Amino acid sequence: MELSCGRPAAALPGMEAESPGEDYESLPSGASLSTHMTAGAVAGILEHTVMYPVDSVKTRMQSLQPDPKAQYGSVYGALKKIIHTEGFWRPLRGINVTMLGAGPAHAMYFACYEKMKRTLSDIIHHGGNSHLANGIAGSMATLLHDAVMNPAEVVKQRMQMYNSPYKTVLECIRTVHRTEGLGAFYRSYTTQLTMNVPFQAIHFITYEFMQEQINPRREYNPRSHILSGAIAGAVAAAATTPLDVCKTLLNTQENMALSSVNISGHLSGMANAFRTVYQLGGIPGYFRGVQARVIYQMPSTAIAWSVYEFFKYFLTKHKLEKRAPY
Repeated sequence: MELSCGRPAAALPGMEAESPGEDYESLPSGASLSTHMTAGAVAGILEHTVMYPVDSVKTRMQSLQPDPKAQYGSVYGALKKIIHTEGFWRPLRGINVTMLGAGPAHAMYFACYEKMKRTLSDIIHHGGNSHLANGIAGSMATLLHDAVMNPAEVVKQRMQMYNSPYKTVLECIRTVHRTEGLGAFYRSYTTQLTMNVPFQAIHFITYEFMQEQINPRREYNPRSHILSGAIAGAVAAAATTPLDVCKTLLNTQENMALSSVNISGHLSGMANAFRTVYQLGGIPGYFRGVQARVIYQMPSTAIAWSVYEFFKYFLTKHKLEKRAPY
């Protein structure tokens, strides 16, 4: 998930903002590149790792032709069965590549977003808040984020699948590169981008609506950020599940599923993925794993929003205190 802050400015509780663009809602304009990258990296890593076992369940539940031993009725039941039959650490397989990918991906996303937002806002709105600038900056930053994160997603999901033949992340990377080529790591890139655009739109609209209802003054309020983030993540996750199912199929290239519909070689392209999912599961097939996806996204987005909002609040407060006369 990527976070932006294209909403009206609000001052710190008990403080006056220094200028229209210098409030708690955005990181201080004088913040260094390393500050933006650190804040983004921490939020990204926590978002992707805290609920990783549920993400592993989601990947398996989205399997279109699962092994009889890997069929699950619920998230809790799946976790219990995986741990009992495959070992306690099995739901965490691939978490290291996720952490390695999420850190730099989110760091670059936030650095790119903050820089482009300010540059475009100066051009479009003479330094004021511009929704157009926020949208363009967020879209460009998402391209960069997904370019880094997509290969990690491919490796992660192949490690998560039942009876995965890969012992380590390094073995998975080498095998995929040798047998399928470099393009395999970006086979789902267009689907990922297609999914992220509506996901972000629904996510931000819902988050802003919830903030207007429970935190209209836009103060630093951890509970409101957690609740708004959780609801926004759940709504966006449920709505974009069909795209996530297609992405998972492109990433995992399920042999049993592809063989059953007489597809030889490797499946490529979003349109082909959509057709294949429909052939194998009909309309319900597009919503495989929706429960796990929602359960995963609710706390993930809540964590990401609360961490990011805290960094913005803390950095802004620290800057204002440093400038205050003794």
